[in-house]
Amino acid sequence: MNKQELQQLLEDYKNGVISMETATQELEELPFTNLGFAMIDNHRELRVGHPEVIYCEGKTIDQVKSIIKLMIEKKTNILATRASKEMYEAVKDLHPELKYNELGRVITVKLKPILETETSIAIVAAGTSDLPVVEEARETALILGNKVDVITDVGVAGIHRLFSKLDIIKKARVIIVVAGMEGALASIFGGLVSQPIIAVPTSVGYGANFNGLSALLSMLNSCASGVSVVNIDNGFGAAYNASIINHL
Repeated sequence: MNKQELQQLLEDYKNGVISMETATQELEELPFTNLGFAMIDNHRELRVGHPEVIYCEGKTIDQVKSIIKLMIEKKTNILATRASKEMYEAVKDLHPELKYNELGRVITVKLKPILETETSIAIVAAGTSDLPVVEEARETALILGNKVDVITDVGVAGIHRLFSKLDIIKKARVIIVVAGMEGALASIFGGLVSQPIIAVPTSVGYGANFNGLSALLSMLNSCASGVSVVNIDNGFGAAYNASIINHL
């Protein structure tokens, strides 16, 4: 429930459209709903502008299904990250518009209008192997009401490929840079563009990559200004922060 919906609830009660019992029940469930294994934060959209996001990894299929079912009943936009194909198969009949991005492992559905920005977010990936993280970021940015441009396979091993796409990238208000291996692409962007850069290290790389640690440390130690860094493979976190910037 957002602020407009809360105001409408109060107006409906004042005008006799709904009973006190119905209004009281709605207000009692406003802060959270206790499912026993999870307490769903119904109040989050009122506080921060977006509903709670479901992180599916570590949850059972039944738990994910119960959470999504509740959010559909409340007509809330749904973003479920790190969701398996089996989870999607279990929930897809709950609503005809539920979508699954298998590469990004993301389940989404838009149940209410989203105010879309005029400006865009650019998501730039060093290599094709980084695409699962790119897709998680793209789905997150889209469900939060952003225009998105995705540019892939422009890593430092063939940097001329990046220069051919710079005109598109520079039109964005904020840039997400996704890279594994040594993670050098984020530093290059820091010296090329004026927009804020959110770097996402990925776990792509051989043994000394340490599952993304080398890329993370490279990005944190970037000598280029304007580069912020999220955790390894955290496409969701990068896109959420980029959306906040893009909506300012």
